[in-house]
Amino acid sequence: MSSQNQGRVKNRAPAPIQISAEQILREAAERQEQHVLDPIVKIHDAEEYQSHLRDRRKHFEDNIRYRREHIGNWVKYARFEEDNREFERARSVFERALEVDVRNPQLWLRYAELEMRNEFVNRARNVLDRAVQLLPRVDFLWYKYVYMEEMVGDIAKCRAVFDRWMEYAPDDNAWMSYARFEGRCGHWDRAKDIMKQYANAYPSARSFLRFAKWAEYEAKDTDLARTVYESALVELEPEESRQARVFSRFAAFEERQGEHERARVIYKHAIKLLHLGQESEKLDGEEEVPQWEQEKRNELYKAYIAFEKKRGDQSGIEDIVIAGQRAEYEKRVTADPTDYDAWFEYAKMEEENEAQSSDNNRVREIYERAIANVPPSTQDKQHWKRYIFLWIYYSLYEELQCHDLYRASKVYDACLDVIPHPKFSFSKIWINAAKLHIRRKDLVSARKLLGKAIGLSGKERIFTEYIALELALGEVDRCRALYSNYLKAMPHNCRAWSKYAQLEKSVGETERCRAIYELAVSQTALDMPEMLWKNYIDFEIEEGEGDKARRLYERLLEKTRHVKVWISFAQFEGTEAGKGIGAARDTFNRAHDYLKEAGLKEERVLLLDAWRVFEKTNGDAQTLAKVDSMLPRRVKRKRMRTDEDGAELGWEEYFDYHFPNDEDTNSANLKILEMAAKWKQAQQAQADSSSDDDDSDDE
Repeated sequence: MSSQNQGRVKNRAPAPIQISAEQILREAAERQEQHVLDPIVKIHDAEEYQSHLRDRRKHFEDNIRYRREHIGNWVKYARFEEDNREFERARSVFERALEVDVRNPQLWLRYAELEMRNEFVNRARNVLDRAVQLLPRVDFLWYKYVYMEEMVGDIAKCRAVFDRWMEYAPDDNAWMSYARFEGRCGHWDRAKDIMKQYANAYPSARSFLRFAKWAEYEAKDTDLARTVYESALVELEPEESRQARVFSRFAAFEERQGEHERARVIYKHAIKLLHLGQESEKLDGEEEVPQWEQEKRNELYKAYIAFEKKRGDQSGIEDIVIAGQRAEYEKRVTADPTDYDAWFEYAKMEEENEAQSSDNNRVREIYERAIANVPPSTQDKQHWKRYIFLWIYYSLYEELQCHDLYRASKVYDACLDVIPHPKFSFSKIWINAAKLHIRRKDLVSARKLLGKAIGLSGKERIFTEYIALELALGEVDRCRALYSNYLKAMPHNCRAWSKYAQLEKSVGETERCRAIYELAVSQTALDMPEMLWKNYIDFEIEEGEGDKARRLYERLLEKTRHVKVWISFAQFEGTEAGKGIGAARDTFNRAHDYLKEAGLKEERVLLLDAWRVFEKTNGDAQTLAKVDSMLPRRVKRKRMRTDEDGAELGWEEYFDYHFPNDEDTNSANLKILEMAAKWKQAQQAQADSSSDDDDSDDE
């Protein structure tokens, strides 16, 4: 049979006899045996007394024989003899017990208490002396020994016992007891020497703090307490001296003494050394801050905040806030060194704090730490954008805050060395570095830097800034050379062609300007040709060359028949540079005929709107009415909307235009539709009549 079948309950039916909890409790009470009290023994004479002692001793001896190692039996036996004033017998019992377990400290203690209760001082002294020799590490035997000596008033022997005890290097409480004993005796110099020996024997934060507390509260020596606190910070090992409770106790001591400046210095030193305000921080020679120590540091930081709120001024409170912010930023940049936003905020905070403290080194340290964290990827420019701004802010800080243009220039030089120019570059850095050279009045270095930038990156902005610089200096030939290189690198850039032509126009070189425009419009690929053609036409109009402008419009219409070109051409003809209003109307008519033939309804509407505005300004009522008669009627219609694959998505509404000139074609189409509808109705009527005839025949 399997184990599952063995553990399965076979009969789940209730038992025939049910037992209640009340019945169980009643039976348990009935079965308990009644407590039998010992009989009261009354003794009438000495013989009965001796008989009683023999019986009791026999009882104790039997217990000892039965359980010899049980010390309680021995102690009860000795207590019985003591109660009957049989001290020698009691001592004999303890001596016999010591033969059984001589290293039992409780047994020695009970033996000594026997002698002390009955004022056998020398015997008690002998017992305790034997006990501490045998068990020198049991502190309560020593405590009992010195307590007895002090109670009997033998100061010399008590001091001797303490000296013997101290040779075994006991715990802290033993030293404190020795010092308090000397204090009770009025020997404060001896007590101070004892505490010094204690601090030297146990060089730890605990011993120094207890020494300082004793000096302040018991010895009433504030100078000694301050010396002990200072020694704890200087003489102890780092793992002991950097504990938060040392600074906390020291600062609280100075505050109690009214030395608020001393307390503030201690708090600030703790903040700087322990990095207060952070959850955890690894110090020199320290693997990790324990949780309890971190809690103590948080309490110390809160105590400093409370101290500054109570005793400090505005600057002190600001220092607290800055220290907390600094700790928070340190935590963020430690967790993620490439969190450049945290570096920005950290540096900005230090710059604002620098205005009050005039400490440039801290800000520079932050920037140097920040720029040392180069983005890990050199393939994606996006990762470098925030990083590059760190360099820019660093240089601006050196220039604007420190007024050190040389260091600012070196910052840009270092940044340019870090950027991987073969993969990507940043025109902002090149331009800012060049402008900084100009502010340093070093034009040669600026030109060299911009020339190097054109060779390495060749970005549009570098060309424009370099040209603007040379143009501001009046170097037209240099500008022409730069525009030539600019257009060789980017022949499709219409903005560059326009700016080049405007440069020639500004210096009075009309033919050169026209030649540049001609060369520009002859390019096969342009990014914004409409802007280039417009600038070319505007140039000819400004020069009073209406025929050339008209020819340009005609050339442009050969390339594109866009409605805006037609409108601009017609408006040009209506100006003084054109042939007049008649030529403008002819152009509008040409455009309308072309758009009508091409079936571009929306473009025709735009053209007619512009034509109507033109007639309002330059025409009369008759010409305006003619244009109005050409305006279309807007009609709302529905059509099936489809996706890229041709699947139907649903019906949608749209607006269509019906032009008056197109009504003949539309009317013919409508007549065909009407005839088709009538034919369908006739077919339906004929089908209905035939069905009626069939029904009558069936009847």
